[in-house]
Amino acid sequence: MTANRRELELLSPARNADFGIAAIDHGADAVYIGGPAFGARSGAGNPVADIERLVRHAHRYAAKVFVTLNTILRDDEIDAARRLVWQVYEAGADALIVQDMGLLEVDLPPIQLHASTQTDIRTPAKARFLQEAGFSQIVLARELSLEQIRAVAAQTEYTLEFFVHGALCVAYSGQCYISHAHTGRSANRGECSQACRLPYTLADGQGRIVAHEKHLLSMKDNDQSANLRALIEAGISSFKIEGRLKDLGYVKNITARYRQLLDQVLADLPDYRRASSGRSTFAFAPQPEKTFNRGLTDYFTNERQHGIEAFDSPAFVGEQIGTVLRVGSDFIEVEANAAIHNGDGLSFFGSHKELVGLGINRVEGTRLYPNGMAEGLAAGAALFRNRDQVFERLLEKKSAERRVRVDLRFSETPDGFALTMTDEDGIAITAPLAHAKERANNAERAVHTICEQLGKLGSSMFCAGEVTLQLSQAWFLPAGALNALRRDAVERLEAARLAAYRRPPRAQAVEPPAVYPESALSYLGNVFNDKARAFYARHGVAVIDAAYEANQERGEVSLMITRHCLRYSFNLCPKELKQFDLSGQVRAEPMTLINGKERLTLRFDCKKCEMHVVGSMRKSVADAPAVPVTFHRKAPAAVTSAGPARR
Repeated sequence: MTANRRELELLSPARNADFGIAAIDHGADAVYIGGPAFGARSGAGNPVADIERLVRHAHRYAAKVFVTLNTILRDDEIDAARRLVWQVYEAGADALIVQDMGLLEVDLPPIQLHASTQTDIRTPAKARFLQEAGFSQIVLARELSLEQIRAVAAQTEYTLEFFVHGALCVAYSGQCYISHAHTGRSANRGECSQACRLPYTLADGQGRIVAHEKHLLSMKDNDQSANLRALIEAGISSFKIEGRLKDLGYVKNITARYRQLLDQVLADLPDYRRASSGRSTFAFAPQPEKTFNRGLTDYFTNERQHGIEAFDSPAFVGEQIGTVLRVGSDFIEVEANAAIHNGDGLSFFGSHKELVGLGINRVEGTRLYPNGMAEGLAAGAALFRNRDQVFERLLEKKSAERRVRVDLRFSETPDGFALTMTDEDGIAITAPLAHAKERANNAERAVHTICEQLGKLGSSMFCAGEVTLQLSQAWFLPAGALNALRRDAVERLEAARLAAYRRPPRAQAVEPPAVYPESALSYLGNVFNDKARAFYARHGVAVIDAAYEANQERGEVSLMITRHCLRYSFNLCPKELKQFDLSGQVRAEPMTLINGKERLTLRFDCKKCEMHVVGSMRKSVADAPAVPVTFHRKAPAAVTSAGPARR
């Protein structure tokens, strides 16, 4: 590889080590995985031994493993988190993805630090601060446009990471407290209850219904496949796929697709190279539309647009496959635009516009026999396929191979022969073969046999490139001897690759400590322990409030801050309707979201183009045993149309 070319990294999710290994095999340059605890996905923890197994596989291809430790921590968890960091470092992990700045105040190993998307990085000033605080890679907010990404890139020198595919949180990551307010399960501690996927009714200031029982806070899934070149030009180097809770088929399919897309871009960009070694070949054609999604959007990358919402359903609708012609007692007759198979999953929207699923047991021509007849299915209904059995079966099998190219040179030595293997990274080994030199009776056949046997690398991680023979004449060598030599060389080269691998270095924080861009932090700063408080105080923050999870914010506050705007979605945006007063605030009264007995006020910061979902902590949560926090408590801030006054 040419060292002076900028690396582009495809970063895939791993629910567990086996998923991570599959992601590497399908072309990922790096994977991110949760450790035993504190990984911001309560259902995706992994033993350290499994991380070590994944690391060993990844490093064979010079791919990296990032461990997520991106929850906010209580004081009594800091030491356990510190010990865990040391364990994953000793297991070989390449980087730690963190949210809680308290970790920077304890004794950590020299492991590279990456700032989680939950650190809410939207501005060049915040990005620059994190670089100066010792981070090497940061995950930008999903809501940023290309112009905003360029502005951040202009102020930083380190790797910028951006989500390119998968589920979207409607709120800025790290700025959503509705789950904790309603259930005591904190999104910042990996226990989100996904209130954003619930149905809501939207009422205006006069109580008139704007939308009834729609999933008004549910976004379509992220899809930046058409924007990869533009993102590279804007400064993105790491392309992250969401999905540590997704199934194996999703990881394989989406990783393979973005590997293909990035390789196509790289073929046209000589100043760039991929961040790891080897090439993946696939036993299937990647089709992202066949794995779970809520519809696709590129969100705000190309500025604000309509169509980012998944109001009808937070579930996977699938591809439209046909229309119902007739409904029998135990069958459906359909007109289909593609073959439907036994085991397929279909869906349709019922009479109340709810999504209903059907599993197909048997297909006989145009007749489908489901595993149960669903209410509301009638002639004329559109049918969608959200499980393609044939495609899923392909992904259940071995579906990819990843190989590193090696050139082979077979030469003579005083006591026999030697095989030198040089891989695509320039790593070379030589394996000797002590063997008598016996002139071949058939020179052409002998040369062919040597080349053929040495090039049989199919069961290894390598594929043969150029094979060169440096011989004074054609020698006879039995196939068994050549095979043993090849196996010896492969083992030596694999060992040499692992020995040559170097983990990325930890960046050093600047001295004196950089000054944080704000002098005061409200609960939005997510400061949940004394170490984090010490970090911000050391970096110049004078007023530091406790995190929302400390249960000290008893009044109404912004439980969710989002660029998604329901006024805009329903064509009521005052900017478009030109209904501003001189102060720039909207004349209209706040809107209300209603779910059962729950009522949430919507306030709009039109200057920032943001919506605040405002509410208070339920009594059952507020009265739970208090979390010990020693911070000085100030009077609660008033919530205005621009959100909390302290922000």
